[in-house]
Order: sequence, then structure tokens, then C-alpha cells
Amino acid sequence: MVVGDVMDAQALRGCCRDARYVYHLAGVADIGAAAAAPRKTIEMNVVGSLNVMEACVESKVERFMFASTVYVYSDKGSFYRVSKQAVESIVEVFDAQYGLDYTILRYGSLYGPRAQAWNGLKRWVTQAVKSGRIVYPGEGLERREYIHVKDAARLSVRALSEEFSRQCLTVTGAQIMTVKDVLNMIGEICGLPIDVEFSRETSDYKTSHYALTPYRYTPKRGRKLVPDYFVDLGQGILDLVEELDGEHNGSGEDSAREL
Repeated sequence: MVVGDVMDAQALRGCCRDARYVYHLAGVADIGAAAAAPRKTIEMNVVGSLNVMEACVESKVERFMFASTVYVYSDKGSFYRVSKQAVESIVEVFDAQYGLDYTILRYGSLYGPRAQAWNGLKRWVTQAVKSGRIVYPGEGLERREYIHVKDAARLSVRALSEEFSRQCLTVTGAQIMTVKDVLNMIGEICGLPIDVEFSRETSDYKTSHYALTPYRYTPKRGRKLVPDYFVDLGQGILDLVEELDGEHNGSGEDSAREL
């Protein structure tokens, strides 16, 4: 493991040297953070990606695997979405000009162990465990295609197949659920009454996130890749609850809620 920065071109060249494949997943990934810091988002996501691609060309990497998002299909997603759209175009030009083979992975709603605090499912489970109350800035009718990180990882490796060379793949789960159903599932798994508060007022969250589908008309075709076997959403949420409970008990502090 090398802890570094995608803005450090020299360090990137060292990391990419002798590599056959490079998965580029670094950058600003939280839509809220991207909306609040457009310059940082463009620098990290666009210029940082450019640095990675230049290192890949120099090292003659066989395939560049770029982590994009389903938001490229949408008019939502703020500067996060536009940064991913920009890089997808840059990836294609790098292929045309330098012959850098690529696969673009447009991930859906990811969740699982070690998720960041801003991750949707992680945030809701944390609220439920700590306070027995979940605050959601929406009506709960929004639909999401959740995919566990383990399933996403397996599909990302599968994407190395030659058939996915120079392809755009949508990587999502097989289970499509409304947010309201997911929140109810969290309550059932915790085994406790969970107070869910929905906010129907206009908010930054509602204007930045899609409601029913990220798809809209786009001239670029993409293929969809879903797992044929996968971590069930309920099992994944249970794992998050157990992870949080373990963190509380391991810190010597009593859990705010008994599970």
C-alpha cells in the first residue's frame, strides 16, 4: 500500500510502473461535498484523473478502469456528475490519441463495511443505532439500485474481460427498492421502533439526487452489469448494524441503543 495523492504526478508514475491494469477510484465522491467545493472537485476528479491516465500511458498499462457513476445519465449530481462526465470524455480521447484501452464502470448506490460517514445506508443505520431516529431529506419514494461493495468488487474484476474493452458498464445491484422500504427494513433488523422523519420541503438533497431513475436520453450507449449472485440487501444492512455495534463496544463506550 502506498498512501499518496492523485495530484502528485511523480508518486503516480511510481505506483503505475509495471502495472498491467489500473483501477482509478480516487476523488471526491460525496455529492454534497462536491456541491460545496466545485474547484476542489474539478481539481481532484478531473485533473487528478488526467494525472493517472498520463502515468498509465507512460507505463504502457494494458487497461485503465475508471470509476464513474450512474449520475452521468442524469441532470442531477451537481459538480460530482459533471466531473465524471468530463473524465469519461477525456478517457475516450486518451484512447484515440495514445491507445490507452479502458473500461468505464458507472457504479450505482454502493454500501457495505467501512463505508464513509456520508454514505446513505451507513448514515441511516448509524442514526438508527445511536438515536432510534432517522431523518431523511425526501419523501421516501425515491428508488435506488443498491449494490454491496463485495458484489461491486467481483463485477469490477469481471469487467477485465476482453468483451468489456472500450465499454461503459453500469454496475448496480439486482434489488431495486424505495428509500422508505429500506428505512423500514433497517428498523426491522434492529428490532426496535425507529422514528423516521421525512422532509418534503425543497432541499439541496432533493435537487442534487435523482428520484426514480438516473437515466435520461444520452447519445453514448452503455451496457449494464449486475451480479448473478449477490449479497442480499437485508444481510448487508445487518452487517452494517453489527459493525457499528462492534465499534461502540470496542471503544469502551456503551451503545446508545441495545440491539
